[in-house]
Amino acid sequence: MNKIINKLYKNNAIIYKVLLFLITATAIVYLFPKGGQFKYDFSSGKPWQYDNLYAPFDFAIHKSEKEIEVEKEVLLNEAKKYFVYDEAIKQEVALEFKEQLKKIKPSDSLVIDDVVVIAKRGRSIINLIYQYGFIDSGSIVKYASNSDEIIVLRKGNSIEDVLFSKFIESKEVLPTINSKIQDLSQFKQQLILSVIANVVRPNVSFDEKFTNKGKEEALKNISYTKGKVSKGALIILKGDIVEGKRYNVLKSYQLASQSTIWSKSNYNWIVFGYAVLVSLALLMLLLFLLRYRNDIYNDNNKVTFIFFNVFIMILVQTMVVKTNSDYLYVVPLSILPIVLKAFFDARLGLFTHVLTVLLLGFIVPNSFEFIYLHIIAGIVTILTVSELYKRANLFISIGQITLIYMLTYFAFSIIKEGNADKISVLYFGLFAANGLLSFLAVFFIYFYEKVFGLVSDVTLLELSNTNSKLLRELNEKAPGTFQHSMQVANLAEAAANEIGANSMLVRTGALYHDIGKMVNPMYFTENQSTGVNPHNDLSAKDSARIILDHVIKGIEIAKKNNLPDRIIDFIRTHHGTNVTYYFYKKELENNPNTEVDIKKFQYQGPIPFSKETAILMMCDAAEAASKSLKEPTAQSIDNLIDKIIEKQKNENQFRNSDITFREIEKIKKIIKNKLMNIYHLRVEYPD
Repeated sequence: MNKIINKLYKNNAIIYKVLLFLITATAIVYLFPKGGQFKYDFSSGKPWQYDNLYAPFDFAIHKSEKEIEVEKEVLLNEAKKYFVYDEAIKQEVALEFKEQLKKIKPSDSLVIDDVVVIAKRGRSIINLIYQYGFIDSGSIVKYASNSDEIIVLRKGNSIEDVLFSKFIESKEVLPTINSKIQDLSQFKQQLILSVIANVVRPNVSFDEKFTNKGKEEALKNISYTKGKVSKGALIILKGDIVEGKRYNVLKSYQLASQSTIWSKSNYNWIVFGYAVLVSLALLMLLLFLLRYRNDIYNDNNKVTFIFFNVFIMILVQTMVVKTNSDYLYVVPLSILPIVLKAFFDARLGLFTHVLTVLLLGFIVPNSFEFIYLHIIAGIVTILTVSELYKRANLFISIGQITLIYMLTYFAFSIIKEGNADKISVLYFGLFAANGLLSFLAVFFIYFYEKVFGLVSDVTLLELSNTNSKLLRELNEKAPGTFQHSMQVANLAEAAANEIGANSMLVRTGALYHDIGKMVNPMYFTENQSTGVNPHNDLSAKDSARIILDHVIKGIEIAKKNNLPDRIIDFIRTHHGTNVTYYFYKKELENNPNTEVDIKKFQYQGPIPFSKETAILMMCDAAEAASKSLKEPTAQSIDNLIDKIIEKQKNENQFRNSDITFREIEKIKKIIKNKLMNIYHLRVEYPD
């Protein structure tokens, strides 16, 4: 049992990566559509690149979306409108009319017979008004396209078709009454008008529920197909342009093929196929890290960070596609290379971005266009985004990325359509929104720094501030070391700019590389302002131990002050595995007959493992050695720098740093020029 536990403990990093790999692959496959992929790739307006295509089975020809929309619109316009007739209102009006008549008292001008005539005539008019129904005048505008439209009138449980013009409208009530009372005296006419006008009200209203139900029934009967292609029939010839009817038939064949491929029996095979493809992509990413970014591969936190970002991008893009594929290009995939470049390097950022886009090709429509567009945008992102701590750079870069999106879409559109007439302005708006959302990269960088403990150029800028607490403490306790670090930082930054390395990283690393000297500052010559050298009272071994310990002390101070690992790497490697030759030779002189262990005078390393740490080693040694020149001249500086760096090369200090001889020569040239400028003697002017 203990052996198993020990094995698991020893291989915990590998086990973690395997679990991370499986979880990420499973999550991505879960997001993918489970239908089969159509084996032909075609676009409207482009030639058919495959052999002659014949129908392998019978299938229906589907109508285009535009045809279906037109048919739906026609059906909805032709759908009958339902109105409801309220019999209760008619009875209430008749009752109210009767009550109003009771209030009329016979007089000299109105006898009882006249009241009877008014009552009879009034009931006749009310029956006429409500024969088909009384409707508000606004309804003809709101619910009917014209007065001759036939609508369905519902009276209780019975329905009948009625011309809309049969209804009495509000504006027609008075003319209708007047036409029936022309033979009466003026007084009686006024009396009937006043009574009826006060009691009548509309009793026909629009029946929205039944109307919508009728529309739904009409839409259910719509046909989504228009004809059929029989098995063996020719669909398209090789070289024919995919357009019009051919395009419609091909889309119908694609839908029929996908529905045939997908079934419960082959569902598992489809999932298995996706799993293989996704696993291959993620495996390529892991192999890239193992082969070219071994330091990242060995850090599970960083591997988790990279896999997490890949999954998040696929998740967001999938959600947008499932919600509305029209907004496909609003997702700012360029955030991925921006973030990875900020924390790692451009090559890893581009490689990861390309793999992510290839995986997304399984779930997006027009996958070739999508992949091409985003890979081009990713390349532009890597080439343009730099020095994120400068806000203007990010604005300019995202502007260029957005422009590339628009130009690429424009080119694809005119290729597919043959002209620029059908270019959708919506997509240009989506690309603009994509650009705005890309600024979220700054937020994500800050968020990831806190969650994953990574460091970006923005953080490096903050750390390189000489007013920071740790650098102020270095200046106070070891002012000579602080000045040395400043000089080294300037040399290293210039050298990094010359060979295209991360200048901000190497400058920040240079500022902190000697913070371990704060523990015993007077044991280092640059801080011995009084001329007293405490090493005179120590043995060579003890002196060497104090000098060597400044690396260990520096790492301890850095960790105590929460400096990022990328900065601590400079403290670890700035002396590599060099030997303190002065004290080593002194020990040999003091003990000529004793074998001296050189390891006790040697730094523990490791040797530099990046261009930036190699630059610091060269600049640190060159700047420190230049202080020993009694009469610094161009020739003496040139010889000194050549001697120091050649010695480091011969001792294989740069074998792990991925730096070329050409780059080393460029660095030597920069160091020489800078030191010559520093030691350039001014002209002595007379008093």
